[in-house]
Amino acid sequence: MKLIVKPDLTWSKIIHFPHVEAAPFDKKTGTKAVEVTINDKSIFAPNPTTHQTGFRRAELLPESNNGTDPSTSGVKTLHFSVRIDNFRPLNYSHEYQLVFLETNDFSSNQFVLKTGTIVGDPAKRRSPQHLVLQSNVRFLATTRDLHVVRFTPNVWHNYGVVLDFDRNTTQVYYSRQFDTLHPVTLVEPNDVSGQGQYHFGLLKKPTGDNLTDITTQGYQESGINEGIIFGGIFEEDSSNGCISVKP
Repeated sequence: MKLIVKPDLTWSKIIHFPHVEAAPFDKKTGTKAVEVTINDKSIFAPNPTTHQTGFRRAELLPESNNGTDPSTSGVKTLHFSVRIDNFRPLNYSHEYQLVFLETNDFSSNQFVLKTGTIVGDPAKRRSPQHLVLQSNVRFLATTRDLHVVRFTPNVWHNYGVVLDFDRNTTQVYYSRQFDTLHPVTLVEPNDVSGQGQYHFGLLKKPTGDNLTDITTQGYQESGINEGIIFGGIFEEDSSNGCISVKP
């Protein structure tokens, strides 16, 4: 895995191994959960002259996923499990991106798993403590909620996201705890072109009105100590229709 953080932050300050029951697919392989955390210093600097002061963010990226590799071609199912850390709670007045695929030219995210108060949803159609898996977010008018579920604590929320990069479609599988994954959407049209890289972590957006550049503007409170727990991250080739629904 690669780490996306400010250069002066180290793995030991960001990554933790929480004492939680292993996620379903981790149980089979003997692997364990990992937690990504953010604090007041979690300001990403993509280059020496650019600092994303509007965000607080830290993400893990698979080492082999360079933006043009086979993980974003053909038909793939991305598996992951996510759960709340009760000791490092999120501030649901903000929007968080937890898992997303970012195009290789950095122009969009082909899908995003979000929680909190989602930017661009002024109607506040739901309480903030939900997991919302959205389609391509390039244009707000065409972004759709593919799956929404209450982000309940003390349980694993398991996903299998089927990405057909040839036909530009997405299908979502979901379960809680150790239940079998089951489809919660049909095969939906969704622009997943542009290849790119998978991100797992916390991208916390600012609050504030009339922001023109959320990467550098808006409000972030001080004293941040927040985390999100992941497990069972892997990808499988589903070109033959195979989708693992249980370990």
